Amino acid sequence: MAQEPESATLRKIRDTGVVTLGHRTVSVPFSYLDARRRPIGYSMDICQRVVEAIRLRLGQPEIEVRLVPVTSATRLPMLAIGTVDLECGVTTHTVERQKSVAFSVTTFVAASRLLSKKSAEIFIIDDLRGQSVATTLSTTSIQYLTAVNQSRGLDMKIHAGADDQDAFLMVRNDHAVAFAMDDVLLRGVLASAPDAASYRMSDEALTTEPYAIGIVPNDPVFKQLVDGVIVGLYRSGEIHDIYKKWFESTVPLRNINLRMPMSEQLKRVIAQPTDSPDPATYR
Repeated sequence: MAQEPESATLRKIRDTGVVTLGHRTVSVPFSYLDARRRPIGYSMDICQRVVEAIRLRLGQPEIEVRLVPVTSATRLPMLAIGTVDLECGVTTHTVERQKSVAFSVTTFVAASRLLSKKSAEIFIIDDLRGQSVATTLSTTSIQYLTAVNQSRGLDMKIHAGADDQDAFLMVRNDHAVAFAMDDVLLRGVLASAPDAASYRMSDEALTTEPYAIGIVPNDPVFKQLVDGVIVGLYRSGEIHDIYKKWFESTVPLRNINLRMPMSEQLKRVIAQPTDSPDPATYR
C-alpha cells in the first residue's frame, strides 16, 4: 500500500498525476536537448531516479513527467512559486538562494575560471583591469565579478549573455577579452568550438561552486525524498556510472568527450554527502 504523502508537493503530484521538471536546453553535459528535442544529461539522469522514487512512494507508476525549459534567469523564480517541482539543470547552491528555494545534497563541485583567447594573455582576475568581460545572466559568476570589480576598483565592463553560448560569442567576436564561468561549463562550450586551440582557461579558480538539484521551498519531506535518492546513488556506486557516461565518454548529439575525471571534491561529497552552501566545505 502506498504511503500517504506528508508534503504539499507530493500531495499535488498525487492529485494531478504530474511531476514537473525544470531543465536547461544548452548546458552540456548537465541538461541539454537531444536530437528529438528532449532534455538529457547528468542532472536529468539524477532527476529521473527521483521521479522513479516518487512513483514508487505514491504507488502511481503512471505519473506523467512534464518538462519545462528554464533559463539562468527564470529557474529559481519558477521553482519558488511552484511552477516546477525540481530544477534539473546546473545551479550553484548558495546561502542567498536558499532563502527562496531549497536544494538537494550536492551533486557536483565546479570552480569558476576565466576563458580567453591565448593572444589576450589573461591569466588572473587583475589582468581584466579596465577590460570588458563576459559572463551569463543571473549566475554566481556575475555576482562575483560585480563584487570584485567594486572591491578592487578594477574598472571592468561586465557584459551578461542570455546563456553560456551567447557569452562565449562575445569573446569570439572580441566584444570581451574573457568569459568568466564555471570550468565544467567552459569545457562544454569550448569542446564545440572549431577554434578551441586558440583559447586558454585560467589556472586561477575564482570561486568554488557546489551544484545541487533545486527543490520547491518549505517542504522538508520532499527534500528528504530527493536527498535519499541521491545518497542512494552514492552508496550503491551507481553515481560513478552516471558520471562516466557524461564526463568521460562521448555525449549524445554533441559528439564531444569532456575527458574530465571526477574531482577529489566530488569524491569527498560522495563519501560524505552534504547539502552545505559554504564553498569552504569543498576546498
